[in-house]
Amino acid sequence: MKIAVIGASGKTGKLLVKEAISRGHDVTAIVRKPNQHLAPKAAVLIKDLFELTYADLKPYDVIIDAFGTWTLESLPLHQTSLKHLTDILSGKANRLLVVGGAGSLYVNPQHSIRLVDTPDFPDEFKPLAINMAKALDELKKCEDVQWTYLSPAIEFNANGERTGHYIMGGEEVLFNSKGKSQISYADYAIAMIDEAETAKHIKQRFTVATE
Repeated sequence: MKIAVIGASGKTGKLLVKEAISRGHDVTAIVRKPNQHLAPKAAVLIKDLFELTYADLKPYDVIIDAFGTWTLESLPLHQTSLKHLTDILSGKANRLLVVGGAGSLYVNPQHSIRLVDTPDFPDEFKPLAINMAKALDELKKCEDVQWTYLSPAIEFNANGERTGHYIMGGEEVLFNSKGKSQISYADYAIAMIDEAETAKHIKQRFTVATE
């Protein structure tokens, strides 16, 4: 397939590019500025996310949105960036896969309490989680976009090992047989590229964890 990764210079983006290339896909890394650390087999498109047009994205079967920002004043960009992408992909066949957050996952079967709403959720991460949750809420209204949103487990470990195995869940926080909710960036990348290949969660959010 032809796959584009937006935000390909970030920690998650780099691993997504690497994973997709390792499986023989034709991958383009979309970045705001040149980056010498990108996988050598990836094509590169240097362009700001907010300047992307449908003409830029039309060639790709799958577009993976790995955009991320963490400063307090920039957090609303999680909402506006995703809206920009859904606007230009509205009514199109291209699929949009979104690197999501865990804070919007539910902790009860009634789906009335999100992880971010629980007392033990760290205060310093609440603004990020809330902005990402709002972006997801709007994404779920996009009936004419072929979207998929992948939330990681609670513990999202940048330096964790690549086990090659993961378990899948839906809208609720996922725990493994040891009662832990964790996944490495590398295993998350495997799950995302698996979804790119299988298209099992069109217009759905799902989550993954390492067993």
